[in-house]
Amino acid sequence: MTARGRSAVPAPWALAVGAMLSVQLGSALSVGLIEEVGPAGTAWLRLTAGALLFLAIARPPLRSIRRADVPAILGLGVATGLMTLSFLAALERIPLGTAVAIEFLGPLTVAAVRSHRARALAWPALALIGVVLLTEPWHGEVDPLGVGFAAFGAVGWGAYILLTQHVGDRFTGIRSLSLTIPIAAAVAAVVGVPQAAGSLTWGIAAAALGLAVLLPVLPFALEMLALRHLTPTAFGTLMALEPAFGVVLGLLVLHQTPTLPQVGGIVLVVFAGAAAQRGGRRAAATASAAEIAAAEAPR
Repeated sequence: MTARGRSAVPAPWALAVGAMLSVQLGSALSVGLIEEVGPAGTAWLRLTAGALLFLAIARPPLRSIRRADVPAILGLGVATGLMTLSFLAALERIPLGTAVAIEFLGPLTVAAVRSHRARALAWPALALIGVVLLTEPWHGEVDPLGVGFAAFGAVGWGAYILLTQHVGDRFTGIRSLSLTIPIAAAVAAVVGVPQAAGSLTWGIAAAALGLAVLLPVLPFALEMLALRHLTPTAFGTLMALEPAFGVVLGLLVLHQTPTLPQVGGIVLVVFAGAAAQRGGRRAAATASAAEIAAAEAPR
């Protein structure tokens, strides 16, 4: 490849940052839709729009599905739907940065356990201290339901990563998402349709379609490009910045101003996430669906 050709492709870290910004912007803008159709209605509309987009891009490989694949595919779809529902329910009650930081405990814990090193468990513990600083329980203003929804989202994200391994080994790229996102949309529909039914308009449908582009379609494309030049661990280190991006977008879009202890909490969560990852750049490789999806779930 010529130097001119290489210069036309953004740096891998810039692609990863762009993906995180798209995720957090989509989350921040979802707050307006939550006010119109509720968190469950927003989850259903956004996942349905995302499912339609992925189905339009890639035909689901139904003929390739083996009986042994069915439990993992269904489990991954259900985990995605429940994770999206819980995160948006948390977003209705607590600031964006706090919700992202709590949910980030899920993949951070999975990474620590997978390392098979006892000292790696120190990083989720450090992040948990950061979450305490973010929620500031000493002020007595903690929304326990909001924190609970975010914690459930953390469990869902952890399950998503584990289930993605099997599905990602069998179905690559967008084909895996064309299987699982429709299932997630069906899960969200159980509570989302009744919640949104009386408020649906063409404007709301258009807004949901735009949010689906921001999350998960655009991030998936950017991450797929980034992971061709970064190891999953290096990408995971960059992903540790996501709670900080949540705070920044919460401030800029939602005017959620963090206190000084909350800023300290975010710093601890970001540091813990970065410290739990090691790795570097690789020359060229094809990213698997497992690497992409484990790095960024369609919240």
